[in-house]
Amino acid sequence: IESVRREADVAAELLIANCLAAAANGSSTAYFDLGVAFSTGSHGVGCDLIEAHKWFNLAAAQGHEEAAWCRADISDEMSAREIAEAQRRARQWLAAGERRAA
Repeated sequence: IESVRREADVAAELLIANCLAAAANGSSTAYFDLGVAFSTGSHGVGCDLIEAHKWFNLAAAQGHEEAAWCRADISDEMSAREIAEAQRRARQWLAAGERRAA
């Protein structure tokens, strides 16, 4: 049982790593998938609505309609300060990407 649990943990970490790599290339689907992972606390990451909002926001900014709905849904559970922090993190992610591209 322990080896199965370790395999599941490795698979979850790999999924998140793959999503982060795709997100670094601007994939709106990867942004959305990361938002889902953080909003549900799945795939080896803890539930973090600020991170979830950040990823949904990045996907929505690229026209991902479902991400916009999810962002609105979790915003109802967040304070204005948490939303502002999520938006700051999204801007920071975009700025870091521009530096990587330069």
